[in-house]
Amino acid sequence: MFLEQLKLFRLPAPPPEARTRHLLIGGRIVEYRLKRGAKRLSLTIDERGLRIGAPRGTSPAGIEAFVKGHGDWVLKKLGELAHASQPRHLTIKDGARLPLLGADAEVRVLPGANRVRWIADILVLEARPEADLARLATRALQQRALAHFAGRLAHYTGRLDLAAPRLGLSSAQTRWGSCSRQGGIRVNWRLIHLPTHLGDYVVAHEVAHLLEMNHSPRFWAVVGSVYPDWKAARAELKQRATSLPIL
Repeated sequence: MFLEQLKLFRLPAPPPEARTRHLLIGGRIVEYRLKRGAKRLSLTIDERGLRIGAPRGTSPAGIEAFVKGHGDWVLKKLGELAHASQPRHLTIKDGARLPLLGADAEVRVLPGANRVRWIADILVLEARPEADLARLATRALQQRALAHFAGRLAHYTGRLDLAAPRLGLSSAQTRWGSCSRQGGIRVNWRLIHLPTHLGDYVVAHEVAHLLEMNHSPRFWAVVGSVYPDWKAARAELKQRATSLPIL
């Protein structure tokens, strides 16, 4: 039993390394890792650098053309990453701390059956010896996000005398939220890492779309009626986008 508990505090074995390559973009040599077997071509940039997913059979020329087609974005993101003040990739282990709604949550890892629970702002992971702690933490954060943003959705729809639509979470890389008359409102669960006023802005923004499915002056007037300081929040959210932790 003691040996099994010790396994909980070991870092998970690293995945097989993707193949490292180099590409010239805008006069700059960019290193990237290529992983075959993806459903579609994709780009990911974090403190580990540029990673590309590609379906099997995609030619090197096709991959190169795809990356160069997004060259400006790649160089911009790599530049932002180079100036980041701290690493974003967090290792989930006992005693780790996660940003949660403008504060910190402490992670506690205990032996268990891969269940998660919150005790105030303490995240308890009851994990099996070989559990993926990052996946368990993500599940818990998503549960917390859904409960929190459901409350904020009720608040802002109430301000406009609207019925709260169905709420869902997203993991989108480039969008904080979305709204459709059929699908309801979706918010990015990673907003749970940011101060509450930023998540409120996103919810208010999407609620305003229930009345104005556009970004016209009428739309922004609706946003301003329920969230007057939306311009400052939008600017702060853009600034913080590159500092969100990666589990």
